[in-house]
Amino acid sequence: MEWLSILMFLFACLVLLAGYPVAFSLAGSALLFAFIGELTGTFDGSFLQALPNRLYGIMTNSTLVAVPLFVFMGVMLERSKVADKLLDTMTLLFGPMRGGLGISVVLVGMLLAASTGIVGATVVTMGLLSLPTMVRRGYDVRTATGTICAAGTLGQIIPPSIVLVILGDVLSSAYQQAQLNMGIYSPETVSVGDLFVGAIIPGLLLVALYIIYLLLLAWFKPERVPALPKSERNISNTELLQRIIKALLPPLLLIVAVLGSIIAGIATPTEAAAVGAMGAILLAASQRQLNLDILQRVMRSTLKITSMVFLIFIGASIFSLVFRGFGGDDAVREFLTHLPGGVFTAVLVVMLLMFFLGFVLDFIEITFVVVPIVAPVLLTMGLNPVWLGIMLAINLQTSFLTPPFGFALFYLRGVAPKEVKTSQIYKGVIPFIFIQLLALMILAIWPKLATWLPALVYR
Repeated sequence: MEWLSILMFLFACLVLLAGYPVAFSLAGSALLFAFIGELTGTFDGSFLQALPNRLYGIMTNSTLVAVPLFVFMGVMLERSKVADKLLDTMTLLFGPMRGGLGISVVLVGMLLAASTGIVGATVVTMGLLSLPTMVRRGYDVRTATGTICAAGTLGQIIPPSIVLVILGDVLSSAYQQAQLNMGIYSPETVSVGDLFVGAIIPGLLLVALYIIYLLLLAWFKPERVPALPKSERNISNTELLQRIIKALLPPLLLIVAVLGSIIAGIATPTEAAAVGAMGAILLAASQRQLNLDILQRVMRSTLKITSMVFLIFIGASIFSLVFRGFGGDDAVREFLTHLPGGVFTAVLVVMLLMFFLGFVLDFIEITFVVVPIVAPVLLTMGLNPVWLGIMLAINLQTSFLTPPFGFALFYLRGVAPKEVKTSQIYKGVIPFIFIQLLALMILAIWPKLATWLPALVYR
């Protein structure tokens, strides 16, 4: 039966590559192979009787309530023009130094990531606002496009992140399953809050690596990242300081309200998401960017994105159920546990698998299909769930940049000027892909970068 589970996985990947919707591809592939297995006597149809309970569990999962709330917060902030003011201010601050425009884009991407967590909105906004300016000021097109795409994907790892919410829910189930497999019948839990806190230092590390790369470019190849003429900064230091305070204060207050309430133990991630949604409404109102029409559009966008995520949840539940019915989880466990090199090789193989799947699959597909299969096996080997979750999150972030189906590339291509070639966008992200792989290596060597802060906060 095990080979049928692998064949079903490959068939689902082919259907996804053909362009069919993710949820229907996963559910349809699973039901088709379940039917074939029932006919050939290789699948027990009683496995599908567990499906109603699984779907009810998704509908009643309080952790997942954070998804629509964080989506609402991100979409509302996109409408509030926070990014416009941040980019203008950071450009005035860092523009006169070589590489300053790129550094401004990275820092704004970090702040938007900590405020919104919506990759598409960040890439599109910065592509519209900063790409024309960077090209006009003589920036190498590849460097400009790569910086914008990479900065936009920071929303995947810097909390509050929808990816971390989804990954936290999947890892929580996997961790409990792993402990039960080890004979631990009072299992510990790993929460979304653990991942949020654990992602702070690795996220800042990634920002630092991006900035170091731009500074090295400014030193060794200054013609690729020229400085903005100081004559264009027609503003006094006092006025600049005032603009910095006005631009930074609103998003920083929102970040403190959301992340601070989680770290301080005042609110759960779901409750903090509600605080963030309300804060986004107040911020939009203070920027005079809130009316009934905008609110309706934000609500529609939130409904569409949330419906897509939960429909994929349902499709993935059907897929994983049939996969287990064919004994696929046992086959994966046997394969990973008998690899030479033990835990190190098993983690390396999983990371490489997810990295290469990122070339053709979306992070949601990988999270819902691959992680529930491999995570219980890896956690049974004694790995720290927070460390593993952050490693997976950074790896999934890379899928936004890897050609040909990196979503950040598509987002930027949609708003980039016609003179910017698609090949230039693809070439521009390559250094940042290597930077993310370097971040993975650093985190693998020093796991405490992900585990120290949660242990300090939640001890």
